[in-house]
Amino acid sequence: MRLGSSHWRQDRPWFLAVLAIAALACAPVAAIAFLALGAEAGVWSHLATTVLPAALADTVMLLSGVAVLAGSIGVVTAWLVAAHDFPGRRLFEGALLLPLAMPAYIVAYTYVDLTEYFGPVQSVLRFAFGFRSRQDYWFPDLRSMPGAICLLGLVLYPYVYLTARAMFMMQSSCVIDAARTLGAGPRAAFFQIALPLARPAIAVGVALALMEAMNDIGAVEYLGVRTLTVSIYTTWLNRGSLGGAAQIALLTLAVIIGLIVLERWARRNQRYASQAQRQRRMTRLRLTGGGASLAVLACAVPFALGFAVPALRLAVLATRATLAEGLPDGFALALSHSVILAAIAATLAVAFGLTIAWSLRVTRTPGLHGLARLAGLGYAIPGTIFAVGMLTPLAAVDNAANALAKAWFGFAPGLILSGSGFALVLAYSVRYLSVAAGSIEAGFQKISPHLDMAARNLGRTSLQTVREIHVPLIRPALGTAALLVFVDVMKELSATLLLRPFDYDTLATLLYQQAARGLFENGALAALTIVAAGLGPVLLLAHLSRPADMPSLSRASAGAML
Repeated sequence: MRLGSSHWRQDRPWFLAVLAIAALACAPVAAIAFLALGAEAGVWSHLATTVLPAALADTVMLLSGVAVLAGSIGVVTAWLVAAHDFPGRRLFEGALLLPLAMPAYIVAYTYVDLTEYFGPVQSVLRFAFGFRSRQDYWFPDLRSMPGAICLLGLVLYPYVYLTARAMFMMQSSCVIDAARTLGAGPRAAFFQIALPLARPAIAVGVALALMEAMNDIGAVEYLGVRTLTVSIYTTWLNRGSLGGAAQIALLTLAVIIGLIVLERWARRNQRYASQAQRQRRMTRLRLTGGGASLAVLACAVPFALGFAVPALRLAVLATRATLAEGLPDGFALALSHSVILAAIAATLAVAFGLTIAWSLRVTRTPGLHGLARLAGLGYAIPGTIFAVGMLTPLAAVDNAANALAKAWFGFAPGLILSGSGFALVLAYSVRYLSVAAGSIEAGFQKISPHLDMAARNLGRTSLQTVREIHVPLIRPALGTAALLVFVDVMKELSATLLLRPFDYDTLATLLYQQAARGLFENGALAALTIVAAGLGPVLLLAHLSRPADMPSLSRASAGAML
């Protein structure tokens, strides 16, 4: 489609703005490819024989286990809450989302602290049964592959629960009622009707959970699992091979692309629509006696293990440490760093997201939607890979600036971008751009296009229209977008570890260092602060995911997942 010159003149600024944002998102991927191809000869063969076999095997095993565990918990709890009535159902409807507020690395640190030899769990066991040493009894070691699978599954199942529950609730009761009329019992109706209909949503939820598992570095490293993401970190910092880290990053990107392709393949030809003008939701099956008890247990265990137990332990440790010694060393400074970085990154991400969402609304330039999808690429890339890819472009700009400054003024200012908080802010804002853009685009969808036409007829330009009309109307969506990005930045660990300036700690890195030293109790207050910050968006999500709000939730989720 060819556009007229007048349309192109109007659309060009917005098209170029989206192009620049997309270039920022794609630059790290291009830099990784450049670094990998320019690595020294023999690096790849060394990695292929020493590092990659174990790392790839651990990654596949971890992802497979998390997919099974998170998928099972998410689907079972979603079906129980959506299609059954039992004591506490309304409470569990929102409570099952709360593990989303718990970063995986915090859960890992907490459970290791609880279950280590001198921790409360084993201490109680020795006291209760009279055991004198470790040789007198067997206790599972959480610092293992099964431990990592269990802990990550308990934290990540809400992704599957949320998408599956939304699909179960939107299914018309006519189909289920017809199946029951034909003699199908509740179990058959679930396995033969409800589950196949919800398979596309389940595939999306599992894919999101696996993306988060691939991004994690704090939990899996602490639990002794050497995934590809951990190998990038150790190859770069411990072995000093940036080219080798880039080569592992390329392989990790291939695995991520494979996950995306697998998710799309899993829901191929899965398109269902109801022709009824008014759908009647399923009548919940009331459970009593043993069935009700099992339903309560099935919902209570994931909530307790994924949120309640670690949150309670963090509260106890933080209170005890604070009362005994006051605020931990470095906590106030790390908190200020986290809040400042998160606020700046959230503002920048909202500005980028607003630019993309408005451009998609007002321009007709071919290829703009493709650029918008490229701009949201960062969310699918683990923070470790994103950090590796950010270094080369930033270093190139720093080197050019130093050369110019030395030629003109006789001195070199040093690492202006890559050695400051600028690198962190840019990485955060680009990586979480799709979260902001999705929320803002959902807000724009609620505004009639007639307002745009009226503003144009009154002589307003595009910039004046968005500033004077749309921004006030979508203020709640802008606030939601800023809140989501703010919280994601507060708990981000992977990219922060690699891009932060020397001796510059956030709450996440402070906690990481304390846990690595075996002083988790000193970092408990930082962990509790991160969890408390994450509760706001999760509670908002629980509110939006009520049945009456399902349509708006679906639009926002679709935009955020890109």
